[in-house]
Amino acid sequence: MNRFFQIACIVFTTLLQAQVPQSFLTRAEGDTLLPGFQSNVIVEIRIQGDSTVWFGTGKGLSVMRDSISINTFESSENFQSGQQGKIIPIGGVSAIGVSGKDTLLVATAKTVKGETAGGGLALSYNASNPNNQVIWNYFNQPIDSIGDSTISWGDVSLKALPVTVIQNNVTYDIAIGKRYYWIATWAGGLRRLNKNDISKGWKRVPLPEDNQTQLLCREPLDNYQLNPRDPPEGNHNHKVFSVMTYGDTVWVGTANGINRGIIDDSGCVDWVHYSFPLESISGNWVVSLSAQQWSDQRIIWAVTRAADETGEKNGLSYTNDEGETWQTIPVLNSQYGYNVFSVDSLVYFSSSSGLWRTEDGQNFAHYSPAIDRVRNDQVIDNDVYTSVHDRRPYYNDVLWIGTGDGMARSSIPSSDDSIWRIFRSNVSSNNVYAYPNPFSPTIHNLLDGDGYVRFYFKAKKSKLVRLTILSFAMETVRTIDFNRGSGEGTLKWDGRDDSGRLVSNGTYFCNVFYDGASHWVKLVVVK
Repeated sequence: MNRFFQIACIVFTTLLQAQVPQSFLTRAEGDTLLPGFQSNVIVEIRIQGDSTVWFGTGKGLSVMRDSISINTFESSENFQSGQQGKIIPIGGVSAIGVSGKDTLLVATAKTVKGETAGGGLALSYNASNPNNQVIWNYFNQPIDSIGDSTISWGDVSLKALPVTVIQNNVTYDIAIGKRYYWIATWAGGLRRLNKNDISKGWKRVPLPEDNQTQLLCREPLDNYQLNPRDPPEGNHNHKVFSVMTYGDTVWVGTANGINRGIIDDSGCVDWVHYSFPLESISGNWVVSLSAQQWSDQRIIWAVTRAADETGEKNGLSYTNDEGETWQTIPVLNSQYGYNVFSVDSLVYFSSSSGLWRTEDGQNFAHYSPAIDRVRNDQVIDNDVYTSVHDRRPYYNDVLWIGTGDGMARSSIPSSDDSIWRIFRSNVSSNNVYAYPNPFSPTIHNLLDGDGYVRFYFKAKKSKLVRLTILSFAMETVRTIDFNRGSGEGTLKWDGRDDSGRLVSNGTYFCNVFYDGASHWVKLVVVK
């Protein structure tokens, strides 16, 4: 398995590990909807219609339609390709595509024998219906038969390596155009589905080889092969991670740069291939694309990560002349990005160091992690995986962000001192509980180098809540007083003792004192 697969699989498998107290997740038999988020990991956000917001989480597809209530669609492995139903394929949501008020395409990912694999896709034509009335059309994760060693493309037959398994064949991005649904399936390459006849299934779309600057329709290529294996046998440019389309144009990001395609009347695509070091993009691993339309100009933004070439860097690259020339943003050089979003004059860059924003395309300001001052809560995670600036009248200009510690919404998106509301998968309970449990201070809820565990409580009258951490020998390790209002809330602990040292591995007894009573939780710490 090559370096790209290793990194992609490690990252996405980590995201699928939702930090939720499992024992509290219950539902009624036969329900197709679950209340709230079922995972705190939010990797995709898409807006649709007048008020709908879709969330791709580490445990399924969630939706908000009224600014307050969140539901998650039930999922299952028991779906049949070509059939319809009200649940979605099981797994974490790896990509969401929307079109108009009613069309929604969702992809999931799961783990098979320790490897990340495509979980399948679900397509709805009535996404604006009430949640329990949304109907899904199912597709297995696209694979090839062992004999699918050629494809017909622009009246020319091209050689192709069949991708026959779902492992490492994950849909990481979706785009919906006038004629086709497009999916970026990493080892499965670029594929598309004809909107007028979905029964014919997903078709492979060839891209230039690593050493090609273009691939034109109807030009015979005797030595060409569509092959996502590592060079010299295959091509990094056939490992597809992102896709975007508008009009007759489709843009594709791969492990070897960016491809711009023009679709002709027959559906064939003429490709131009841009890659480092021939072009001035920061790196060849392209994980997100966005088209900004502003002041009679279109700017294409790309999250470009370092791949295998010497001199590559993580960062944000862009072109304002349809790919003729490329530039990077100096302040974002070496920033590990996940997603780019643009609306009007604004561009948002979601990264491992948080969220960045520009109003002029050059000067980027950095947001601090979201703090919900009304509820004495905060996002304990430097990573921001995705963001959307929502200018629909229903929400009156808000910013949505997805993190590994929940979703946050700001009513003042232009300010670093934003007023945030944080939404999580906390499950209401009369009992105190800790999550994640076991807890690793070097892995979980990392913020500025420290990891945190949360303690959920529900106070009736106390303003002061005391957290005391004791070792297995019942020796006091740490005592922290929190000023909290009555009602539900959470406390956090960074895994350190009163001297600031990380505690040793082992079992700890945690006392949360409020309303005149002690509430005990057993916590396992594993560094």
